[in-house]
Amino acid sequence: MKFAGWTSLLIGVVMLSQWAFFIAAGQVPELRTEPIRIVFHLAGEAATAFALIASGILLLRGVRWAPKLGLIAYGMLIYTVIVSPGYFAQRGQWPLVAMFGVVLLLALAVIAQLVREERAG
Repeated sequence: MKFAGWTSLLIGVVMLSQWAFFIAAGQVPELRTEPIRIVFHLAGEAATAFALIASGILLLRGVRWAPKLGLIAYGMLIYTVIVSPGYFAQRGQWPLVAMFGVVLLLALAVIAQLVREERAG
């Protein structure tokens, strides 16, 4: 479960860090133009990041029910990596779109590991 745990922690921390950087750098114009929509979006992103961080810690500690939380967290992440790249694609920011593709592949690998763990019981 080390791969799943460390991947969860890494993705969760990067998500929070990336948003903190974008906000601090003034690169979230939606805070002025669409404040209600972006606050809801940020809440979803934060919930996903915290779920990933919590599941990562619990997976690394070997908590018996951690894979279940991990599957929930990765379900949240899959939604995010499907919805979010459209914003960057619309702006022609292809490296960020590619980053979401890499995260999707990592998420699928972790989900496969978590499902195997759940089946092994």
